[in-house]
Amino acid sequence: MAREYIKNPAAVNALSPEQYHVTQESGTERPFTGEYWDNHEPGIYVDVVSGEPLFASTDKFESGSGWPSFTRPIEPANVISKRDFSHLMVRTEVRSANGDSHLGHVFKDGPREAGGLRYCINSASLKFIHLDDLESQGYGEYTKLFKKEAQA
Repeated sequence: MAREYIKNPAAVNALSPEQYHVTQESGTERPFTGEYWDNHEPGIYVDVVSGEPLFASTDKFESGSGWPSFTRPIEPANVISKRDFSHLMVRTEVRSANGDSHLGHVFKDGPREAGGLRYCINSASLKFIHLDDLESQGYGEYTKLFKKEAQA
């Protein structure tokens, strides 16, 4: 049975001030301050508001930017792109499709061998689900991502 992901008003009300600013007001956390910028544990990252799966640690890389960076979303339909003209520049904003949370931006300066994209994401928009907890948290189907890595 497929899970339904929606913007959860209770989750919005439970956000910290920084999480609210980032996800609901399209803010940005300061570099090297977010909870996950230097996380190297295996697992997936989900939208802090809707719980929809967004990124996997298997696609995370060190970009030097101070924010968690990923080469691709694990569920492309859960991440939407929009043109962003703020800050006197043109960028591509990424948001969660169902939760409508601002996640960060995508740039074309990622690792070429992985497609060339860098999803630069605010930790405040994410909740990390460790590999050991995927099954119990309802994300068991994503354990397959880590079985491939173990075989490589």
